[in-house]
Amino acid sequence: MRIVLWLIALLGASALPAAAQSKVNIEQNFADSLTALPKEELAVAGGFYVPAYSSVAMSQGKLRVDFSVTLSVHNASETQPLVVKRIAYFDTAGKQVESYLKAPVALRPLATVSIFIPTDDVRGGTGANFLVDWAATGEIAEPVVEALMVGGVANAHYAFISQGRPTRTATKK
Repeated sequence: MRIVLWLIALLGASALPAAAQSKVNIEQNFADSLTALPKEELAVAGGFYVPAYSSVAMSQGKLRVDFSVTLSVHNASETQPLVVKRIAYFDTAGKQVESYLKAPVALRPLATVSIFIPTDDVRGGTGANFLVDWAATGEIAEPVVEALMVGGVANAHYAFISQGRPTRTATKK
């Protein structure tokens, strides 16, 4: 009985329309993952392009399957904070759909922040993508940035990961 109630709660929560989803607030939702911005100059910077698929064509293009998307930004450093300067979401035409940071945030060592886009938010389309810009005060392990897509049609369910690709290598300013 407990499993059935859990499934009903899960399905009911995911059925909310995109407009009813609360606005992402990284500072609030991931307060435990964040630390104070470094006072030192940000001497190293880089960026990632992350393909994401909020919709995928199937059955010779006759069927569209919608996916939820979870973008995760992981600080791979054990010792240094990672400053995330931008997380922006773009649609198939390259138009910015959403910007998720009002100001830069600093991730604690080995911490993560995530952005969730529900299945019914198909604004990104088949060629959606994210741009993530980051910086650090000095040499740092390159962050790990990836998107997880989950969705299904009828009894078939799909999940896959898209890894971020550097748009510019980490460079000293």
